[in-house]
Amino acid sequence: MSDAETVTVALGERAYEIVVGEGLLGRAGAAIAPLLARPEVVVVTDETVAGLHLDTLATGLDDAGIGHRAIVLPPGERTKDFAHLERLVDALLEARVERDDTIVAFGGGVVGDIAGFAASILRRGVGMVQVPTTLLAQVDSSVGGKTGINTPRGKNLVGSFHQPRLVLADIDLLDTLPSRELLAGYAEVVKYGLIDDPALFTWLERHGGELLAGDKALRRQAVAASCRAKARVVARDEREAGARALLNLGHTFGHALEAAAGYDGRLLHGEAVAVGMVMAFDLSVRLGLCPPGDADRVRRHLAAVGLPVARTAVAGGDADTGVLLEHMKQDKKARDGRPVFVLANGIGRAFLTRDVAPEAVRSLLEEVPA
Repeated sequence: MSDAETVTVALGERAYEIVVGEGLLGRAGAAIAPLLARPEVVVVTDETVAGLHLDTLATGLDDAGIGHRAIVLPPGERTKDFAHLERLVDALLEARVERDDTIVAFGGGVVGDIAGFAASILRRGVGMVQVPTTLLAQVDSSVGGKTGINTPRGKNLVGSFHQPRLVLADIDLLDTLPSRELLAGYAEVVKYGLIDDPALFTWLERHGGELLAGDKALRRQAVAASCRAKARVVARDEREAGARALLNLGHTFGHALEAAAGYDGRLLHGEAVAVGMVMAFDLSVRLGLCPPGDADRVRRHLAAVGLPVARTAVAGGDADTGVLLEHMKQDKKARDGRPVFVLANGIGRAFLTRDVAPEAVRSLLEEVPA
């Protein structure tokens, strides 16, 4: 795929490529074939993606002589639970997936997470290829090997690290994405700029509107830049022992909001992250760590493109402060019952800390404006 851009996730013998470009779906079979022990895959997708794109993927697999069958899940965050995981694993066993076989996760973050988790536990681990269909999945969840499901106690609390063997990010798939889903993914692109790339954030302030309006060159540039940023972090800290936790900027707050909303579709992950990033910068200002002007820039840009910037504007945002604090204590990064926060000294200067007084967080949650 010489017309595409390739980003390598450098993990030694488990290194893999992220291929970013247009028209990749119809050529997916040719890219996947060299990875297969036998010319056969099982595609895990959801009803929405199947209706839009499964025929194109099937044609690409047929052209490469790869046999295939599809398991189609319900769409939405509520699919990421134990009940659907059990059904998926049973369907994969019924399909006689063997240890040397490969599962193709074809969808957004929900499909990638649950299919990846199933691949990690099926026969103690089978191969996986990620074909992400949303902006959020292309820039974030399909890369790095994090897989998992939600529980009523919190988001992604049950899961594993299971790296894919290939990621195919076809920019053309974003054309059929609803604008709200596109915006939710855009929040994750902004995140990379806020963590350690202020030039990227400035670029997004200038071009974000055009990107969201459909400019494919800008979309491709944003996806590739995000994948390069994540690949660098994952190569240094695959299992989130340190620096990789910076990728959770906005997520401690965001995951609490998602749990409070009950994963019922009223609040998308990227929307929660957008609010969470604003709250992380606001908390940084309150603690005297970050210039107020930087927090204002973050809020202005996210609001300008149409993302929510206050918790009172989203589902779950009216939850009791105590409920949100309890969800934060269940966060995967929590230590000794205390949340780990990603805060910032400014745009592009994020850092990790456990030294945040609960009273400061409670005050922020109670005083955040509508």
